[in-house]
Amino acid sequence: MAFRIVNPESLGAPRGYSNGVLASPGGQLLFISGQVGWNKQQTIQDREFVNQFDQALANVISVVTEAGGRADQIARLVIYVTSRSEYLEHTREIGERYRSRMGKHFPAMALLEVNGLLDPAAKVEIEAVAVL
Repeated sequence: MAFRIVNPESLGAPRGYSNGVLASPGGQLLFISGQVGWNKQQTIQDREFVNQFDQALANVISVVTEAGGRADQIARLVIYVTSRSEYLEHTREIGERYRSRMGKHFPAMALLEVNGLLDPAAKVEIEAVAVL
């Protein structure tokens, strides 16, 4: 599956995401439910924002891998956070964790601040779409 990144000059250069991802025909779409920083027992052990982000992203990649795909086949990420300011405070560390799992693959992304998530201990939830 080949992706063509679409970043119009008129939107400026994106940092850490792509404005659009065009997938070649013939792939299968995998829709990944929102993943929080749960462990195998479906509990959040770590209250630290960056660690929750890292675990949630690992959980997304785990679903992709289980379906036979790779992290670089993720076409879209939607990141929900309970605190935009906490996200911005940790962007450097989040970027490091992101690159350790995704390399330099930057799908189309959105970041939304929400009042709360299903698990009251969750600070981050990530949902995704992959093309396998």
